[in-house]
Amino acid sequence: MSKKGKVLMAMSGGIDSTVAALMLHKEGYDVVGITMKTWDYATSVGVTNKKETGCCNLDSFNDARMAAVENGFPHFILDIREEFGDFVIENFVDEYIAGRTPNPCVMCNTHIKWRALLKRADALGCDFIATGHYAQVHQHSNGRYFIRKGIDETKDQSYALWGLQQDLLSRTLLPLGTFHKTAIRQMAHDFGYPELAKKNESYEICFVPDNDYRGFLKRRVEGLEERVDGGNFVDQSGKIIGKHKGYPFYTVGQRKGLEIALGSPAFVTEIIPETNTVVLGSENDLNKTELVVNGINWIKYDGIPDGMEAITKIRYKDKGAMSQLHGDGKSIKVRFFDNVKGVAPGQSAVFYEGEDVIGGGIIQRENQLIK
Repeated sequence: MSKKGKVLMAMSGGIDSTVAALMLHKEGYDVVGITMKTWDYATSVGVTNKKETGCCNLDSFNDARMAAVENGFPHFILDIREEFGDFVIENFVDEYIAGRTPNPCVMCNTHIKWRALLKRADALGCDFIATGHYAQVHQHSNGRYFIRKGIDETKDQSYALWGLQQDLLSRTLLPLGTFHKTAIRQMAHDFGYPELAKKNESYEICFVPDNDYRGFLKRRVEGLEERVDGGNFVDQSGKIIGKHKGYPFYTVGQRKGLEIALGSPAFVTEIIPETNTVVLGSENDLNKTELVVNGINWIKYDGIPDGMEAITKIRYKDKGAMSQLHGDGKSIKVRFFDNVKGVAPGQSAVFYEGEDVIGGGIIQRENQLIK
């Protein structure tokens, strides 16, 4: 047994998780590789004669297994399609039907991926679990574990990890958090895997690899297109200005694909599922000064003082904006110092103290604060 301990490493077959596994192996950990199968390509896209892309395909499984075998550590494939589909995909569909814009990667990390890893880590006698995310895990002087941004701002994935509980964080290793992507590409060469550095990275939702979420919804919900087609576009005053193809097929902030001419650029500012209504407005109408966040998970602290100042990010690529956090318990209200644009219910709001994640939650439609 290594003095470093035994670690279960999630390996997708891509450059990041492969290099992370080889780094841990080189550092002296007993590494066990595991690749999780989360979905069926044909089921998601509805095409059986098209080559699979993304992380859940046979080539990726083979690449992960080959790296493990060549470096002398075991590798397993874990089928979690049932638990993944039951929660992540159903949540994805339900959120769009509710007029919100989901973030399935956050849901998967929070409820499925880490829990599945920890369960198998315990079964295999592993001390730690590890992934190829660009983020860091640290322990505060108060004893709590928390997420810190990866040093590569262009690759930082801390936003997607706000939902992890303390029992998960305390056993998580994130080897890539203190490296830039350029260094990881060089390591791939140094480890003898130059072809990994040439692999295309996938940024699509793993179970919607053709990036057509509207088509996915139509296939997933029988009769959806007919049921919601022909709803009203309305302006900010509620005046009907046109017909749309169904509220689930639009997202707040959307400009392209509206297929309506108003003489000036129009943006989706609100979705009202109860009446199949999509509200349009100008870019300025997307501005908000506050939002409500439910389902809070505090990481760095076990709670915060009312009015605490923090940087709040409302989407993955958002730079964040200064804000005050009000309330406690299941919900908080976020008040921004300046306008923020394109607040989309269903997305995550993540709170930062400098580089550190304080916590996060799910953005709600207005006036949905849980007392």
